[in-house]
Amino acid sequence: MPAAIKPSSHVVEKYEPVIGLEVHVQLLTETKIFCSCSTRFGAPPNSNVCPVCLGLPGALPVLNQRAVEFAVLAALALNCQVRETSIFARKNYFYPDLPKGYQISQFDKPIAEHGFIDIPSGGGTKRIGITRLHMEEDAGKSLHEGFPNAATTTAIDLNRSGVPLIEIVSEPDMRTPDEAYEYLTRLKEIILYTGVSDCNMEEGSLRCDANVSVRPRGQEKFGTKTEIKNVNSFRFIREALEYEIARQIEVIEEGGAIHQETRLYNAAEGKTYSMRSKEQAHDYRYFPEPDLLPLVVDERWQAEIRRMLPELPEARRLRMVGDYGITEYDAQVLTSSKTLADQFEQAAKAAKNPKRVANLVQSELLGRLKARGLEIEKSPISMNGVAMSADLAEAGTISSKILKDLINLSPAALPAFAVFFVLGFLL
Repeated sequence: MPAAIKPSSHVVEKYEPVIGLEVHVQLLTETKIFCSCSTRFGAPPNSNVCPVCLGLPGALPVLNQRAVEFAVLAALALNCQVRETSIFARKNYFYPDLPKGYQISQFDKPIAEHGFIDIPSGGGTKRIGITRLHMEEDAGKSLHEGFPNAATTTAIDLNRSGVPLIEIVSEPDMRTPDEAYEYLTRLKEIILYTGVSDCNMEEGSLRCDANVSVRPRGQEKFGTKTEIKNVNSFRFIREALEYEIARQIEVIEEGGAIHQETRLYNAAEGKTYSMRSKEQAHDYRYFPEPDLLPLVVDERWQAEIRRMLPELPEARRLRMVGDYGITEYDAQVLTSSKTLADQFEQAAKAAKNPKRVANLVQSELLGRLKARGLEIEKSPISMNGVAMSADLAEAGTISSKILKDLINLSPAALPAFAVFFVLGFLL
């Protein structure tokens, strides 16, 4: 945080931040929500389009069943109540990347609402409410570089237009940037476990807007909020909130007023900047989409989708603590990735001491992978190899030093490494 905005701790304690998050998640379908165009990322501009994507007269939308199933699956995983009958609506506004002049979304009758996520807080847990989860189509994308005349021209790529999204809107229940970070981390874990999205922030599969205000402690009425956009990592979201909370407190302390507005976060400077003023309520003139029937997800269909639910992260953490005798911290680390948890469990079932395997993974292997910029999927050492080496160390066949050298891929351990290669230590 810039030194220019750093109110004293005494001043900060006078105020309570109020934070709510809106998260857009791209569903991992092969085709778009209302047509058969591909959702493949990285295709040449305007190559995955059709009359429906382009909003041409007479083109009619046809709802993607798989997108509905993914939306319901995510809603159930987030403890939401699924509405049996929901309505698609036209959200009317003008923007160059919106060829129809409206976005097909949901308004007063979303597909799901009243959910929650439990996050760690103050040594316990805190429940963050989810107001609603609704389906909508994505807009196109404005391009400002990478083509002739980019210095004076904006181009439009409509490949993204019509890609299926769910928007998950939290209650304003978070009170610190750390709570917002934990909420997003848990939300991403849950979505990844369900398999409905890859949550790739670099490709725009997960996007987050943060609404934040401050109020005097003890006051029930909310302060004037600002919305922070253009934040592309959870770490930056936390930093943006820290800055914006400090900025609002400073403005109020100096006798100023907070204006409802949209602000952009500049990660290089660690500051938010005003983008545009935001009126009390947008006049999007929502009305039911006349080209789509009400969406009915009856109890039978909901039950079929519910059977697709995997074991979710929190339940898995609790079970792994009991099954393998590992610590809650180790379980938290190991379940942060479904792939990591799957690989650990497969290896732990055959290991003599699963607890030692867990400790080796979280204290040695993961740190080395992170230092090399590798995900667990790209690990040069299999989880079975880690379990085997842990068993050999447990039996005294190899020393702790050789064990660490193996995990570190040290040249000193190459002779032992070759033996493990023969034994299937490597993938």
